[in-house]
Amino acid sequence: MIEYIKGKLSELNPTYAVLEAAGVGYAINITLPTYSDLVGKENSEARLFVNEIIREDTHDLYGFFTKGERELFIMLMTVSGIGANTARMIMSAYNAGEIRQIIATGNSRALAQIKGMGPKTAQRIIVDLKDKVLKIDLGDGTTKDNLPPSDVLFAPETNPVKEEAVSALTMLGFAAAASGKAVDKILKDTPTASVEAVIRQALKML
Repeated sequence: MIEYIKGKLSELNPTYAVLEAAGVGYAINITLPTYSDLVGKENSEARLFVNEIIREDTHDLYGFFTKGERELFIMLMTVSGIGANTARMIMSAYNAGEIRQIIATGNSRALAQIKGMGPKTAQRIIVDLKDKVLKIDLGDGTTKDNLPPSDVLFAPETNPVKEEAVSALTMLGFAAAASGKAVDKILKDTPTASVEAVIRQALKML
């Protein structure tokens, strides 16, 4: 089993990275938060904690910036119906701390906002993991006693420009929650931006 791969970050995009170690280039699937952590490290040394998924027809590597993120990824895949791609989509829509908070507080609505995630699957994740997810150490000191209510932090906002822009980005294949975050940032900086301008800017961020 590979614990981590450390080497030169020779290629990086939002869905995968290539780490070159001992003359071998490893193509590693990554999440958007991991991509953000790696931005600026191109052609420099980087390390990713790895989860291997080996099947008859494929051998895939999934990499994470921290052990806690990898542990959360593996935990998500213990839920019936959640495979590696779905787990990665969940972890691209929210960062690890947010996912842990969403599950621990039973906020199925926030999970159901993720592209391809229906209410039943979201509820299944919460039922299966609610009592387990706080055992994951993400290094932020969060415990059951100091966990804030995620239904407040992730309450949806009504904004026609935001809704149309997120809808368009979702149709392009981007996760709804990640698109919403990008659109929120753009509208915060430029409240009067048109839908087209927001979409163009979001495409540069996602």
